[in-house]
Amino acid sequence: MTDIALAVIGGTGVYALGELTGVESHQPVTPYGVPSGPVRVGTYAGKRVAFLARHGEGHALPPHRINYRANLAALKALGASRVLALNTVGGITERFGPRVLACPDQLIDYTWGRISTLCEEPGSDVVHVDFGEPYAPGLRQRIIKAAQRAGVALEAGGCYGATQGPRLETRAEIARMRRDGCDLVGMTGMPEAGLARELGLDYACLAIVANWAAGAGPAVDDVITLDEVLANVATATCDVARLLQALLAD
Repeated sequence: MTDIALAVIGGTGVYALGELTGVESHQPVTPYGVPSGPVRVGTYAGKRVAFLARHGEGHALPPHRINYRANLAALKALGASRVLALNTVGGITERFGPRVLACPDQLIDYTWGRISTLCEEPGSDVVHVDFGEPYAPGLRQRIIKAAQRAGVALEAGGCYGATQGPRLETRAEIARMRRDGCDLVGMTGMPEAGLARELGLDYACLAIVANWAAGAGPAVDDVITLDEVLANVATATCDVARLLQALLAD
């Protein structure tokens, strides 16, 4: 299969693409094992699109147990060359409040203990990829222009901080991340972005801000709940669908 216009990886709260029609299900076995779940391939806005739920369609996989290598290798094996990662995140700085969509251009990796390279196994070729721009600039610009055409408000830029999870962060940790220059905090941005670069995939992040990070919002003592997260993601995904349609029409 070589005609996939775009692969989409769904994060927390995004377990399917409702507009995907004529769906075929694939679950390739890769050199790195099996992906999080079936890859659903169908037609979206007149183009062939592949969708994979990062945590599994029942959200069974915590961030540190996701087989990021298998997920990306499966998408590539099915013919994808461009990957749009939907990441549910918390907002740290003022521009990135709940229900905001963002297309970050930088990231900082705070994760640990995850397999973060294709060079893990003995005998693997050692590849030192350039990662100064962690998201493919060309794909980012297409996303930004698609949002403009669709009339979707999008924050173009920002720094994503990837934390270990699955627990949420302390107020002190978020304060440190703010000092480091992070605008967004999530748990799945790495090693996914780095592995995509090693695999030669054009990869960009569309972040859905589900809540203020700890201590970042107007009410610093608010408790973050899953109900709040899922409600905000559900609202924002209407704009995600419009943006995707415009992106695929390009």
